[in-house]
Amino acid sequence: MAWTGAADAHVTVRIRSLAPSLAAGERRVAEFIAGDPARAVESTAQDIADAVGVGRATVVRTAQTLGYIGFPQLRVAAAQELSHAPAGRADDGTLVGAVRASAERFAARIGESTAALTEDALRDAIAALDRAGRVLIVANGLSSPLGIDLHLRLTAAGRPAEWMHDALAQRIAARQLSADDVCVIVSGSGANEASLAVMRAAGEGGARVLALTSFARSALASGADTTLIVPSIADSFQDELLHASRVSLTLVIETLVDVLIAHRGARGREARDAVLRELGTAISEP
Repeated sequence: MAWTGAADAHVTVRIRSLAPSLAAGERRVAEFIAGDPARAVESTAQDIADAVGVGRATVVRTAQTLGYIGFPQLRVAAAQELSHAPAGRADDGTLVGAVRASAERFAARIGESTAALTEDALRDAIAALDRAGRVLIVANGLSSPLGIDLHLRLTAAGRPAEWMHDALAQRIAARQLSADDVCVIVSGSGANEASLAVMRAAGEGGARVLALTSFARSALASGADTTLIVPSIADSFQDELLHASRVSLTLVIETLVDVLIAHRGARGREARDAVLRELGTAISEP
């Protein structure tokens, strides 16, 4: 599976989305490029092959997997990405400075969260959520808070959804879904075994599986009917493993519900108005 997202997506975005599932040699090439894009721009395919201990053909194949005709086109794309990179705030050694520097790195890359989304996938996801008789939301591990957030947002948008914490209860509920229903699975890694078991159960019942994940070649992405790929905005794949940030997925989830409300027209507006009326009665003067 090669890159299928936006044609103007940065090289490092493509690498973060595809790297975990690349063959060992291709992954070494990808991590080398992501770790030092400036050096990659000045290198030939043979230079990189020698640096990471693979054949030149592996470097070319990596470039093609990332969506480029060959390595020269990848070099040009890497040069363009470097030219657009913001300077960012330096860490001044204080706690506040560290927080600000980290926040600015996230801010500079937040737009990359949507680089792998396609119009067809978004259209399918919105239509499925709108038409479904039942919607089951599933998320486990570090993605659990995202599932709760999506459940609450969909319910507030007039699109009732179901949520449960227990992994076995998730599988039982998924197996009882029908072809008229949708099972939404949120998993940053796309490899959480509890969530994959739910995906299989939902499929056995004939339900449509909608996945939100950060990695394009994950087991979840491969098994779902519709997949929204939301690349991590971590500095590297190693950084993603250490910190497992879900910031980009949070942004897309919030926006997805807003798009669904707009798609539903009057029904969406009425649901939002009802929420605002309830909020008006729940908020008191200090």
